Amino acid sequence: MKKNIIFFILFLTFSISIFSQNLNEKKVLIMWGGWEGHKPELFVKYVSAWLEKKDIEYVISNDLEDYANFNFLSEFDLIVQSVTMSELSKSQEAGLLKAINSGIGIAGAHGGIADSFRKQTNYQFMIGGQWVEHPGKITKFTVNFLDDELTQGLEDFEIETEQYYMHYDPNIEIIATSKFNGKPFSPNNTDFILDPTWIDDIVMPVAWKKRYGLGRVFNMSIGHDPDEFMKHPDAWILLTRGFIWAMR
Repeated sequence: MKKNIIFFILFLTFSISIFSQNLNEKKVLIMWGGWEGHKPELFVKYVSAWLEKKDIEYVISNDLEDYANFNFLSEFDLIVQSVTMSELSKSQEAGLLKAINSGIGIAGAHGGIADSFRKQTNYQFMIGGQWVEHPGKITKFTVNFLDDELTQGLEDFEIETEQYYMHYDPNIEIIATSKFNGKPFSPNNTDFILDPTWIDDIVMPVAWKKRYGLGRVFNMSIGHDPDEFMKHPDAWILLTRGFIWAMR
């Protein structure tokens, strides 16, 4: 009973500080595409359903050329992106960066935001990091929440998915982490076993928030399969809180 009261108080505090926004006045662009292995269309389905419940207007696009149109992007308060292993043209990258710098937020999960455009380092600088490896591929690990307004009332949980090893900006605000075990694994596209003892007990960000100009950026590294967010409610709560936080 006491725990439930504490959770309610924390949730109420969060609601006052974050949910004081008039969400029905917001507009969101959902951009999806890239590698189909991350099931971007399923991710779009879950996100669009949540937006509808919150009475938030949204537009779905599968055309990265929309990023080149700054006037079009300026209509939105947030971009939710699910695009893995794709590539931006110079004009697309410039338009997106200009939009985020002007105050439009961007948020997403897993490779849909942190492994989107491997050749575009300006994009990676804006996001605050880039995926480089997932030792052991699908593995069990614990997600630990740090103290933050977005994590209030959430509880650490164990998940079985890809554990992202990231190169990241030291200026990001880390709000969730996981720890690597350093077990041997076979790196991508190789035929040997690596014994990465140097990453044993390394603590890596699972979720972060940051600024880029006037814009807000929210990244969460789990979500190899979007159904993970349905199996782990606290992960979904954090992701959707991140959406709201990143809205201008």
